[in-house]
Amino acid sequence: MLSSLLKEHQAKQAARREIQEKRRRETIAAANVFTHALVENLNSGVSQAYQNQKKLDAEAKQLQSHAAQFTKQTMQWLQLVETFNQALKEIGDVENWAKSIETDMRTISSALEYAYKDQAPRT
Repeated sequence: MLSSLLKEHQAKQAARREIQEKRRRETIAAANVFTHALVENLNSGVSQAYQNQKKLDAEAKQLQSHAAQFTKQTMQWLQLVETFNQALKEIGDVENWAKSIETDMRTISSALEYAYKDQAPRT
């Protein structure tokens, strides 16, 4: 009888060990599935953040390029306006010079007329 009790006890322990081993394997499998799902979820967020960062970097480079191009174009416009302004000043200088010459010529003409009238024979 003791022998049968021992065999029965050993059989029950073996059955419990099998159940316990089965539960342990199920727990490990569930933990693996959970860990895999958690990692996938985190990786998708990290991946999205990385993609967004790449897009932001590309747009920042493009903006910097456009800003440099705009600065260059603005400098060209400023130079063009300065050249135009200088040309207008020169036109004004030429106009003043022409008026000065005209005034001098009238003075000379008046002086010559006066001198000619004084030297003309009177009849």
